[in-house]
Amino acid sequence: PPLAATITAHRPIPRVAMSIDAFLQVLLVGAGASLGREGAPRQLSAALGDLGTTRLSLTARDREILLACAAGAGLGAVYSVPLGGALFAAQILLGSWHPRVLGTAGHAHDRDDTQVSHDPAHVYGLLTHPTIPPLTAALCLGQMLGGVPGRDPMRGFQAGVEVESKIAEWMLPQHYLSGKHSSGTVGTFGAFAAAAVLLGLRGEALRHGFGIAASLAAGIRCNFGTMTKPLHVGRVAENGITAALLARRGYTADPAALDGPWGFLAVMGGGVSADKMAQGFGRTWSIVNPGVSIKPYPCGILTHPTMDLMLRLVTEADVRPDQIDRITIHAGTNILKPIRSPIARNHLQAKFSLPAEVAMIALARRAGKREFSDEFVGSAAMADMQARVRTEFDPAIEAMGFDKVRSRITIRRHDGTLVAGWADERYRGGPDNPMTDDQVADKLRSCCEGVLDGPAQDRLIADVWAVTDLADATRLVDHLP
Repeated sequence: PPLAATITAHRPIPRVAMSIDAFLQVLLVGAGASLGREGAPRQLSAALGDLGTTRLSLTARDREILLACAAGAGLGAVYSVPLGGALFAAQILLGSWHPRVLGTAGHAHDRDDTQVSHDPAHVYGLLTHPTIPPLTAALCLGQMLGGVPGRDPMRGFQAGVEVESKIAEWMLPQHYLSGKHSSGTVGTFGAFAAAAVLLGLRGEALRHGFGIAASLAAGIRCNFGTMTKPLHVGRVAENGITAALLARRGYTADPAALDGPWGFLAVMGGGVSADKMAQGFGRTWSIVNPGVSIKPYPCGILTHPTMDLMLRLVTEADVRPDQIDRITIHAGTNILKPIRSPIARNHLQAKFSLPAEVAMIALARRAGKREFSDEFVGSAAMADMQARVRTEFDPAIEAMGFDKVRSRITIRRHDGTLVAGWADERYRGGPDNPMTDDQVADKLRSCCEGVLDGPAQDRLIADVWAVTDLADATRLVDHLP
């Protein structure tokens, strides 16, 4: 079998066969045959490297790195092509997933999901984007272990979503209000739980792993609207896996680092709700009740009802961009404080700018990947339309509480006529107004636009829907371009 495919699939290196093949290549080339010479040093180096790994307690990923480097070193040393050897090793290693990269990519467009709560005293921002950290950890660790059936990463994923969501729900609002980014902090526990399931951690190892994860949890809200925000989620996935691997190897931490007097919930969370903690894990599954909302727009969920309202108003009243004199958005502090960019100059700032997002709808009657681009956001038309948008604090909306995302819009035309309305609290993509399977598939196609063609998207969708039936979850990596 091809050497690179054998290494990335974490299959045993056929040492004898490859050594014989390498020896025959040397003989044939020495006899003057027209045969590529680079195969022999790669195969022999990989075979010798594999012989050495049998005596080491390596993870599948560590073994993959060692063998890729051994094969690349053999090629580079024999033919004095160090760059060629390095590129060969990189070619092998880039064919596999890295949690920091995959997690960052999953949150880069801010188009993933948001945890839901029915608690009228809850602050929306305290909740997490609960799926990317455990999903990334489950898929990456599944590939690291090799030969893992699709059902196993999905079990890890469900456990991770449950742990992450419950911790976010139990914490008091002080965590978010003091400037922490919940997906960058609480997400670490979700990623760890997913990895722990795949590694089979139990008892002391599991408790120590939670302690390690608690010390790795970080993320601050000042980086909203920058490249660093999605990096929070990438590091969460990486740190969760790291905590699980260290715990499996006997690394220790305070087993009370999650809920002890100096633990994460006390130090970082500002305390917890004792009534909520009494429900424990796994009695009600958060992904089902109260559920998870799937984002229709690539930006923070807090703005989605307002964007849908703007789309409804301009469509029903047929309000053209050149007719608009002023757009006023009325909302409470749960929207106006975190969505803090008054004027967006690039696509990252636009994700946290109500004027930018409403301006997109006014100009294009949509807000997708094309609109959330530096070219579109930085255009003269966007600058002009954003200047016509105002946000105003509404005491009446504030008094209704933060359990729902509430807002209203007033559009004033140049002729003085008004178009106004309230946002639907049953926001699109949430449990009360969920997307259909076809709409979710359409969202995936939109995310893959320009990266995968139509047939490739069809194959990916088919494998995603059937992931629990896959004999090897690493098959999903085959869809990467």
